[in-house]
Amino acid sequence: MYAAAGIMLLVILTAAAGIYSCVSRNGRYVDVDASEPDLDVQLLDVNPYSRPGIQSDGINGIVIHYTANPGSTAQENRDYFNGLQYSQETEASSNFIVGLEGEIIQCVPTWEVAYASNERNSDTVSIEVCHPDETGKFTDETYRSLVQLTAWLCVKFDLTTDDVIRHYDVTGKICPKYFVEHEDAWEAFKENVGDAVGKSRREQG
Repeated sequence: MYAAAGIMLLVILTAAAGIYSCVSRNGRYVDVDASEPDLDVQLLDVNPYSRPGIQSDGINGIVIHYTANPGSTAQENRDYFNGLQYSQETEASSNFIVGLEGEIIQCVPTWEVAYASNERNSDTVSIEVCHPDETGKFTDETYRSLVQLTAWLCVKFDLTTDDVIRHYDVTGKICPKYFVEHEDAWEAFKENVGDAVGKSRREQG
C-alpha cells in the first residue's frame, strides 16, 4: 500500500516538474519545440531603404526588437517597411515580425541583411515584435510564437541562447522595452527558448 502511494506521488511530482519546466519566471506557460513555425512569407521589394538585397556574412546571432508602436499589427509594420522605398524617410526593416495574435510575417530572407540592428545587421537575424500597449509586454500568443521562432532559428543556425540578444545589447537603446526593464522576464524568455531547443533535440535523438 505504502509502496503504491509512493509510486503515485512520484508520478505526480514528475508530471508537475514537467509542467513547471514550461513555466517561465514571469508566469507564462510555454510548451513549444523548435520546429519551424507557420510563416507568412511576404518579402519586401528589393530597395535601398528596407531590403537592400545584400547577402549576410553568416548568422552569428538573433536580435529581438519591439515595434515601439503600441497596437500596430504585423501586417501594418510589414507594409510600413515596404513603403519606405517610396517615402524614403528612413532605413528600417526586419527579417521577421511577430504579431499580436502570434502570426509571423517574414519580410527579408535570413541570408539577407535587414536594417534593424545597426552594426550587427550583417551577421544576425532580426525579429520585430508587436505589443498591445506602452509597457511593451507581449501577448501570450505573441510570446509563444516568439519563443518557437527564436528556438527554430537557433537550431537552423546552430546557435545557443547566448547568441540571442536584445537590440539594447547592441546599442543601449531601450528595445525591446519590456525585456530591458524586466531583466527577469528576459532571462525567463531565454530559458523558454533553451527548453524548446532541448525538447526538439531530445525528440530527434
